[in-house]
Amino acid sequence: MGGAETRIFWAADSTVQTNDITTYPQTGIGQVFSLYTKDGVIVSNHAKNGRSTKSFMDEGRLDAIDRQIGEGDFLFIQFGHNDEKSEDPTRYTEPYSTFMENLEIYIDVARKHQANPVLITPLERRCFVDARHLGIGAHSDYVAAMKQTAEKNQVPLVDLYSMSRCELKKAGEPDSRKWYMYFDANLYQNYPEGKQDNTHLRYEGAVLYAGLIAKGLHALGGIYSDLVK
Repeated sequence: MGGAETRIFWAADSTVQTNDITTYPQTGIGQVFSLYTKDGVIVSNHAKNGRSTKSFMDEGRLDAIDRQIGEGDFLFIQFGHNDEKSEDPTRYTEPYSTFMENLEIYIDVARKHQANPVLITPLERRCFVDARHLGIGAHSDYVAAMKQTAEKNQVPLVDLYSMSRCELKKAGEPDSRKWYMYFDANLYQNYPEGKQDNTHLRYEGAVLYAGLIAKGLHALGGIYSDLVK
C-alpha cells in the first residue's frame, strides 16, 4: 500500500462521527472502524453530526481534509441523511444536481493529491411499517444519485444502504432496536422521553455497519481490500 502508514479520511455525518460522553451511548461507524483495519491503517474521522455535502464544505471541513490528505491515502465520502432535508437551505441539496456536483468536488480533492476516493451510500433508518417489513425510506434518490456519480467518475462504491436494509429486514423491528438509539421505556425508565431514535447508532449498530463497509471494501479487492482484516 506504499509507506508505513495509510490514512483513511472520512467525510460524513452523525452516523459516522466520533462521539464523546455528551452523546453517549451514541457511537459512529468511523469511531469503531479501526476494529476492522489492518496494522498501519489510521482512521482520521472528520464526520460531524448534522452535516450534508453542502454544510460540510461551507464550514471548511473539506478544506481541512484538503490540507492533510496525501498520496496513497483514502477519502471515504458518506452523505445523504442531511442532504435530503428540504426544509433547511443550509443543508439541502437536490439529488440529481447539487448533490452529485458536490460529490464530484470531494472526489476531485482526493484525486488532486493522488489519494483514493470511495463513495459510501447512507445507511438505512429503522423505517419499519410493521414488525418485519421496511418502508421505502427517504434515501432512495440520493443512493441512486451517488451510484450515478460513482459510475460517471469511475469511483469505487460501497453500497451500505442496500446491505443495511438487508440486515434490518433479517432482524425485524424489535430485534433491530439494539443497533440504534432506540430505547425501550420498559428497560430504560430513566432515559428521557422522545428518544426513540431510528437513525443514530449505538455501539452494536456501529460495529455491525462498520463490518459491512469492511466487507464491501474486501469485495472491491486490490488496495481497498488491503485496508481491512
